[in-house]
Amino acid sequence: METNGNPFLNIKAELSPYFSIMGQASDTILDAEVSSYPIFIAATQEVPIGVLLMRADNGWQVNASTLEELVARQVVAQDHVADFRMVYKDPRQYFCVFAVKDEGSNFLFIPREG
Repeated sequence: METNGNPFLNIKAELSPYFSIMGQASDTILDAEVSSYPIFIAATQEVPIGVLLMRADNGWQVNASTLEELVARQVVAQDHVADFRMVYKDPRQYFCVFAVKDEGSNFLFIPREG
């Protein structure tokens, strides 16, 4: 499938069957006041960040994490936290996904459906 050089072009479709469990995890993180910044790590290989939610049939592994954990693990630099918070979208409306593939990694905001 042509992705115009963007390895993350199809991630919304690839993760959409799992939006329900991702939504439950996000709401739990928010409602329990664990963090105001839930982040999902979607990777095509095992990543030791967050809590495993699922190993999807399409090759993705999805972990639930938070901005605070990504800062602690130095995925997000401490001096970039304020900038990250400014671009972070409402977690009740969007999933923040840190997508990791062999081709690279990227933060994406995917609208929650439902």
